[in-house]
Amino acid sequence: MIEFIKQPWPWYVAGPLIGLTVPALLILGNKSFGISSSLRHICASCIPAGIPFFKYDWKKEIWNLVFVAGILIGGILSAQFLSNPDPVQVNPKLAAELATYGISDYSNLVPKDVLTWEALFTLRGFILMVVGGFLVGFGTRYAGGCTSGHAIMGLSTLQWPSLVATICFMIGGFIMANLLLPLILSL
Repeated sequence: MIEFIKQPWPWYVAGPLIGLTVPALLILGNKSFGISSSLRHICASCIPAGIPFFKYDWKKEIWNLVFVAGILIGGILSAQFLSNPDPVQVNPKLAAELATYGISDYSNLVPKDVLTWEALFTLRGFILMVVGGFLVGFGTRYAGGCTSGHAIMGLSTLQWPSLVATICFMIGGFIMANLLLPLILSL
């Protein structure tokens, strides 16, 4: 049984399981799926600075914080007990392309050649981690939610803003992966 859980699950199993969270949340408590709002709840509970954006009853959203804590605990347990010791399988064509940028270590979930503390203090690492993190945070706030909230919850409840946001996320992802990332990796 443990070997079945440890292997990668195909999209046609994992996708519907993720998708079933939407009706479960709606039926069980009329709640919306999303992760990015949990940061606001944490700030509202920890920072009593009188900032209007954080003045609301965050205790009504405690379920969201428990949900995020469950994701964190599940990730830690999975990494500890269910991780595959073999290097990550990378398509040979992609591996050849990444080798031209000096990325060849696939022993972890993310390439150690790019995402380490040492890499953070290079121009390439700073752009990928700090600038990229800022842009993701800004985009999440600007779009009124994250990709999971819009693409999973918003689309399933037929919300027009979520369709626009998801299309923009996809276009931005294509531009980043195909045009900007090769430029950044060549630094």
